Amino acid sequence: MTDANAKSVTELVKSGLDRREARWLVEEFGSNDGALQEAARRRRRGEPLQYVIGHWPFRSLDLDVDERVLIPRPESEELVSVALTELLRAEMSEPVIMDLGSGSGAIGLALLDELRTRGVAATLVAVDESLDALALAKRNALKHDLRAVTFVHSSWFDDVDPWLRARVDLIVANPPYVGDEEFAELDPVLRYEPRSAIVSPDSRGVTGFADLEIIIAQATTWLRPGGVLVCEHANTHRDAVVAAARSAGFTDVKDLDDLAGHPRILVARR
Repeated sequence: MTDANAKSVTELVKSGLDRREARWLVEEFGSNDGALQEAARRRRRGEPLQYVIGHWPFRSLDLDVDERVLIPRPESEELVSVALTELLRAEMSEPVIMDLGSGSGAIGLALLDELRTRGVAATLVAVDESLDALALAKRNALKHDLRAVTFVHSSWFDDVDPWLRARVDLIVANPPYVGDEEFAELDPVLRYEPRSAIVSPDSRGVTGFADLEIIIAQATTWLRPGGVLVCEHANTHRDAVVAAARSAGFTDVKDLDDLAGHPRILVARR
């Protein structure tokens, strides 16, 4: 780091920023003092650092992110690892992947990219009910030259092409799974993110379970025999997701802990 940049970091720390975040901002905007000061103001007001910088790493990708989409998080990187393992175990050369609630495209695009490096020519169907999110996902796909993607404006499966029924090898999803009352108690930084991508209605007495219930119940219609659903959920949802998967007709159901030891990822095979 140059002397000028070190001085800028020190000044930002004195203004109230964390030193590590100050370094990141200087590395991103240091040559443009106006942009640097505006970024610092936004961060001091509480806006997430990822939005202030405008992009963020997710596995092998550097993704553009802003207030239209959720910030990519480590739990979803684990989701990609699980989904990738399931696909590679099946040894398919041209799998069809559906990413429900794709947001920035993080999960689906990471899978495409990592499969590409292994010589696997996957096809991705990226589904989101937000046109704004789909626009950003398209930008990220172009940024990383990932072209085997179809973007679908749909609330879950509602407007997905019926031709795909029983043709999908993997459905992956990180749906909303936080209840209204839970949301009020979470980190205030989440208020900058799209609430519709975080909060889900309760269902059958289970907090924040309504969207998970829809996805699990309908997934078997779209998966080919042997296809698999990999779905992130709240750490209170293990019993509910396992019961829902068995009720939907999945014959091979397991639920995995995340790296922190919390129930997090449903894996259900048709």
